[in-house]
Amino acid sequence: MKKKILIALGIIALCFTTAAVTLAVSNGIENAQKKKVPSDYHVGVSYEDAVKDGKPIVGLFYVDWCGYCLKFMPKFSTLSKVYKNKYNFVMFNAEAPENANLVQDVALTGYPTVYIIDPKYNNRFLLNNAIYMDMAKIRKEFDRYLSVRERLDSCGKCESKK
Repeated sequence: MKKKILIALGIIALCFTTAAVTLAVSNGIENAQKKKVPSDYHVGVSYEDAVKDGKPIVGLFYVDWCGYCLKFMPKFSTLSKVYKNKYNFVMFNAEAPENANLVQDVALTGYPTVYIIDPKYNNRFLLNNAIYMDMAKIRKEFDRYLSVRERLDSCGKCESKK
């Protein structure tokens, strides 16, 4: 009798474990399937809002059919959270008609492409795509640009004191 009860309890435990694992796997697959293209991420603000704010802009040029763009999106999303007080993040679908002039102006050669655009100094800095998958290197470039911008700002203050 004890054996039958232990076997029954073992079967019930196995069923619950299997159900829990199946649910966890299906939720993981479902979450991964939710974001099928870069446009699904909705990171950042519009370009118009970013320009008004005065902070430098991190502009991501992407297309939805690009596997590299999709692979880069989690990093771009993380960067937007880490640097939200220092940069405005903007996504530009390179195939969208409303972005045609800007896409032509920056002369894209591939996707994804990330620029730091600084309207205050009419400056644009292209990040080398070889570093896109290395968060430490991207952050180093972001911090470097902020350092240069700080120096430019302080030079402007020195000029205005004269």
